[in-house]
Amino acid sequence: MSLFWLHRNWTIRQVDGDIHASASVPGCVHTDLLTADLIPDPYLDRNETELGWIGRSTWRYETVFDRPDGRHDRIDLVCEGLDTVARVELNGRVIGATANMHRRYRFDIGPALREGDNELSITFTPAHDYAEGLVRELGERPSAYTEPYTFIRKMACNFGWDWGPALVTAGIWRPIGLHAWSGARLAQVRPQISLTDGGAHVAVHVEVERTTGEELLVTASVAGASAVVAIPAGETVGLIELDVEEPELWWPRGYGEQPRYELVVRTADDEWRQHIGFRDVRLDTAGGAFTLMVNGQPIFVKGANWIPDDCFPSRVDRGRYADRLAQACGAGINLLRVWGGGVYESDDFYDLCDELGLMVWQDFPFACGAYPEEQPIADEVEAEARDNVVRLMPHPSLVLWCGGNENVWGYFDWGWQERLAGRTWGATYYTRTLPGVLAELDPARPYLPSSPYSGSIGLHPNRQDRGPIHIWDVWNQRDYAAYRQYRPRFVAEFGFQAPAAYTTIRRAIHDEPLTPDSPGIIHHQKAVDGNRKLLVGLQPYFPHPETFDDWHYLTQVNQGRAIQLGIEHFRSLWPYCAGSIVWQLNDCWPVTSWAAIDGDGRKKPLFHALRKAYADRLLTVQPREDGLALVVVNDTAETWAEEAQAVRQSLDGRVHEAQMIAFNVPPRGIVTVPLSSPVADTDDPARELIAVTAGDRRALWFHVADKDLDLRPPQYTVQVEGRRVRVTAHTLLRDLALFPDRLDPAAEVDDQLVTLLPGESAVFTLNIDGLDDKALAGFPVLRCVNDVVAG
Repeated sequence: MSLFWLHRNWTIRQVDGDIHASASVPGCVHTDLLTADLIPDPYLDRNETELGWIGRSTWRYETVFDRPDGRHDRIDLVCEGLDTVARVELNGRVIGATANMHRRYRFDIGPALREGDNELSITFTPAHDYAEGLVRELGERPSAYTEPYTFIRKMACNFGWDWGPALVTAGIWRPIGLHAWSGARLAQVRPQISLTDGGAHVAVHVEVERTTGEELLVTASVAGASAVVAIPAGETVGLIELDVEEPELWWPRGYGEQPRYELVVRTADDEWRQHIGFRDVRLDTAGGAFTLMVNGQPIFVKGANWIPDDCFPSRVDRGRYADRLAQACGAGINLLRVWGGGVYESDDFYDLCDELGLMVWQDFPFACGAYPEEQPIADEVEAEARDNVVRLMPHPSLVLWCGGNENVWGYFDWGWQERLAGRTWGATYYTRTLPGVLAELDPARPYLPSSPYSGSIGLHPNRQDRGPIHIWDVWNQRDYAAYRQYRPRFVAEFGFQAPAAYTTIRRAIHDEPLTPDSPGIIHHQKAVDGNRKLLVGLQPYFPHPETFDDWHYLTQVNQGRAIQLGIEHFRSLWPYCAGSIVWQLNDCWPVTSWAAIDGDGRKKPLFHALRKAYADRLLTVQPREDGLALVVVNDTAETWAEEAQAVRQSLDGRVHEAQMIAFNVPPRGIVTVPLSSPVADTDDPARELIAVTAGDRRALWFHVADKDLDLRPPQYTVQVEGRRVRVTAHTLLRDLALFPDRLDPAAEVDDQLVTLLPGESAVFTLNIDGLDDKALAGFPVLRCVNDVVAG
């Protein structure tokens, strides 16, 4: 068995034009043209608008390779990912065709091979042409956008989204190579893992492809257990059963360790290796609940939605995944939902999630649209599902399959039924095709037909008393305080927008002057009325921002506050509410969006708000029917017993009333304690606040919005010692933030959105040396709400 990657000496040319260039494989047309300086960077300014012709052109990749040395029964061309509508030719002979970005392909090329040079070409016709042809044939289907993405098995957000550009790609986006083999190869290995009393059972389902007819012995070993099965002549499937004694269990981060064991499967001619983890995962839906159970332990999901990290996914390598997933862990996240408008991510993504204990909720790639169930799409859906279920099922981090994003909700609420006029919309995929594939191939994992979902396709999918919901009236229509009006079982999407980091904006947008409504800023805002909604979101809390710097700072503060308020509310409802998945962790380009990490990988203030809201131990003041209460949340394996002090004080630091609260919170539990009337009440809401402190944890409650507070102009001293910036407050400082990227694009800080009471200090730690001390201590690098609100 030999695998030869074909990643060198490719060229690309426009079949219906005169453009040609060297090509990088894996890659795509856009990145090749960009490397060759044939197009401007589509992420800068409004360049995107000039590049639509790329997705409307036909492109041909070509290379020449030598026939592999040696005698082999078969030589296959292995294509890990072709995007999307492709004709594959070898030496002028068509050897295959594709129409699915999400599948792997294997073609027997032996009959077309010749000695010496072999000419391989892959011609990509426009995805638009293919999809629009099916629209004409099958009839239109409604969707959230006008592009025909539901008619082609391709990354939907390639066609544009409310956070992403329309850059319709084509190319060899994942590895491609030659597999030369003889005898028998392991075509499929599916380890189904179940825990037993004190051990684990591994049922290794094996499928082989063979060129010989004799009996075939297949062995499997893991964690000291091994077994062998004989596959009789003429047969292609076998089952190897292994019993492992007392394995260490794989746990989500924050609940235990992530041990993995290498499973090795061998034939005389082939070998398959992959690390697996021993764990049990179930979904408790009793009474409308939606609670993930791992190894019998109910988990509060501290989640974020994951979108493709680049519009050109071939640019996202293992190092970039590692950076982004480390940021997710740094924000306290324990689950990522791979959203249905993107792709099944690469093996590196899931392998890193396994290592880090990041659970994965995996959507099948269906999003915000009615999907035709006719051919050829139906067969492609099943083939892609089978391929990716087999590829991903060994990963212990994968805890949930989901049929897609908002498709059932769209059918109920977005006016689709009348427009469909009886045409298919995807229901069969979510209720029969996908669960059927999973029942056969991966029966141990939970499956959810869609998100949101209320337990039956006949029920309204966004009922807050059943299953996961999406909350989008907040941001689109209502102030974020309305999160507290919800009492959900689980929140799979909710979010609030803010612009990218200042340095990211300045790299990508060259408007002069730079304003909230300058052309580049508007182009990098894809949400309908997005900038208006940003201002509407500010109105309850702040004066109208008069400068770009104030607009940028306040909208980022507002985003962090909105999400922190929502998460703390949802966590205060545990175990009734069993999780929140914020929209969204990351961005695919420089844009104003709901992300915590912007398109250049920089942390927005929201990141730090997430870290605080998702902390394992949390104090939060929440309004209840009978008044304010302290909710103590303990998401650790140890009891949290401590005494908290709740004080009512003036903004200038004078204490008026105090209450001592002794609490004893069991592991993974919460305790709610009413605040006494003298502490919770106020006669002077503009000049008072409540502060509750226990050890190094604190919760603050302000009775009125910032614009109505009697905030004083900020007074503080700053000391800079190397990478440490100490700020000491002489007045209350609201949401203090340091933005060192304004001085050096590489500079980061370890905390933001820190409120200091008079006399308190905070130390901010930078990641680099050499920044100007004076600049660090002044506007616009060091900001607080007092800058804008104080009289």
